[in-house]
Amino acid sequence: MSQHALFVDSLTNYKRRKTNTVAIGDLLMGSDYPIRIQSMTTTDTMDTLGSVEQIIRMVDAGCELVRLTAPSINEAENLAHIKAELKKRNVYVPLVADIHFTPNAAEMAARIVEKVRVNPGNYADKKKFQVLEYTDQDYENELLRIREKFVPLVKICKEYGTALRIGTNHGSLSDRILSRYGDTPLGMVESAMEFLRIAEDENFHNIVLSMKASNPQVMVQAYRLLVQTMNQHNMHYPLHLGVTEAGDGDDGRIKSALGIGALLEDGLGDTIRVSLTEDPEFEVPVAKQLAQRYSDREHIAPIKNASSWMQNNPEIFYQYKKRASSPIQNFGGTQVPRVIANFANQIISQKDLASIGYNFNEQLDKWNMSELGADYIFLGNTPAPFMLPIGLKAVYNAITWEKVLDKSNSFPLFAAHEFENAKVFSQSLNFVHLNSQDCLNLNLLEKIKKQQNCVLILSASHTNTQTDLRNAIGLLIEQNIQNPIVYGLSYSEELVQTDPLNLHMLYASTDAGSLLIDGFGDGIFFLNSKVEANRLNDISFGILQAARTRISKTEYISCPSCGRTLFDLQETTAMIRKRTDHLKGVKIAIMGCIVNGPGEMADADYGYVGSGPGKITLYKGKEVVKKSIGFDKAVDELIQLIKDDGNWVETEN
Repeated sequence: MSQHALFVDSLTNYKRRKTNTVAIGDLLMGSDYPIRIQSMTTTDTMDTLGSVEQIIRMVDAGCELVRLTAPSINEAENLAHIKAELKKRNVYVPLVADIHFTPNAAEMAARIVEKVRVNPGNYADKKKFQVLEYTDQDYENELLRIREKFVPLVKICKEYGTALRIGTNHGSLSDRILSRYGDTPLGMVESAMEFLRIAEDENFHNIVLSMKASNPQVMVQAYRLLVQTMNQHNMHYPLHLGVTEAGDGDDGRIKSALGIGALLEDGLGDTIRVSLTEDPEFEVPVAKQLAQRYSDREHIAPIKNASSWMQNNPEIFYQYKKRASSPIQNFGGTQVPRVIANFANQIISQKDLASIGYNFNEQLDKWNMSELGADYIFLGNTPAPFMLPIGLKAVYNAITWEKVLDKSNSFPLFAAHEFENAKVFSQSLNFVHLNSQDCLNLNLLEKIKKQQNCVLILSASHTNTQTDLRNAIGLLIEQNIQNPIVYGLSYSEELVQTDPLNLHMLYASTDAGSLLIDGFGDGIFFLNSKVEANRLNDISFGILQAARTRISKTEYISCPSCGRTLFDLQETTAMIRKRTDHLKGVKIAIMGCIVNGPGEMADADYGYVGSGPGKITLYKGKEVVKKSIGFDKAVDELIQLIKDDGNWVETEN
């Protein structure tokens, strides 16, 4: 399969990908319809009234499809009672049965609900984490075995008019797929394509596809590769988008917006589920806001002066490779992206710097820096009235910088037109703020090349921020500009200050985060100066963490809970986070049941997985370390495991 074809017609002219229409009961899905919003219940599917009450709350929040787990035929049969109770209450929402391991439950559910989701990694395979060798004939025999398991479900779906989602998950690829394709986006795509080919052979096309992963980079690459593969075979199935096990709070929202938004920007995606470790009605508003941004996108004028570099180098979208940039101070090269805090034109005190990770101890007369300490602070035209802590450098507007005495720890920021006419520069580091249109100014770019020690603050000048920034980077690459690039992000003050859903966080995660996972970008700088500094600092580091370009805190891969969950995920996640959130770079997976672990834990270092009522199994990587630990002792045992492994550090008092 060639990977040297683009997954969209244009990288600058937004157009929703054309798809088939899929009928999920009376709900129609595809490119001719709005992006549909869905979520999943966290109740026990055998609890009819509890499930119905939660479904009503989800529908009231704006949910258009509701998924429920059906781990056995008993839950599948009870879906009929849930439907009947909903009908009594005049609630008509399509239901989706979520199936793992149990074809008989899928076949039962397909006769009851409007849609069935199967995971090709475990529908016909039992995962044993074995490396197997297959001859071509052996592999073909395996496909025949899968066909025997899957065809009965396809025939029932055809008979009952039931839609089907072939939902691949990165963490639950079968041993057979892993042995031939590896733990890769290509393996994810092939896992789905095997099932899709079987369905097409049966002349069944009422299908939606998904490529979920907890790592947004893997997730985005897999969806792009799936679309490219379908294009090669003239297939046009709708896509269900989601980052699985995204977590909770800001982290879950940032990671979801980064992965889902990256695809929506290019017109991919027909339904969204945001997977948060929270009650499902809290997922729905986030999904709605992500989709709403694209509701009128096709009517916005396309970006002019399109770069041809990315269009001609499509391989960059399928495999991560960081853009080559010349190292300047601590920007660019192989260094992690930097965060610039904005305190423009404020008279700051030492206490103010606590909001960006620097705490001053008056008694000891010393600074303490946290892992979320900003690298630079922009002060505009107002010099700091005290010596900044070591590690934090000041940036001033160029005209003010010229008057600052300590130029070894401060640097100028030039507007593009100022830089063109400037005579005085820092000998070590200069910041130049340019927008996408400035990237066409060859005189400006030539002067940037000659000056050499310039970091570019790049802002969009088109409404489609992410697309415009990406195109501007292409224009710079075409002119052989290898300076580090920091994203200068700006959102309306009204949006930032009044929005309870933190739209600026979702938008920034899409705009900057989606470019970072493709290897573009060396930092983040929020240009809005009136927003709380600690909020923007947290968002900046959160985006870099989600993009896995700068790890500054513990990462939690926690599933969003469902009827299979064997403990209170929200409470347990909070408990584990409280005791481990100082372990920089350690990845801890918290999974409610064996279905969502160990496979779904993907690349976590440690796993905490429900294995029975009141029982927890601990994993190191994908290997079981301790089984059937009592719930009351499990967190202590997890921490001891981390300590035994040499990855524990004590917190500072």
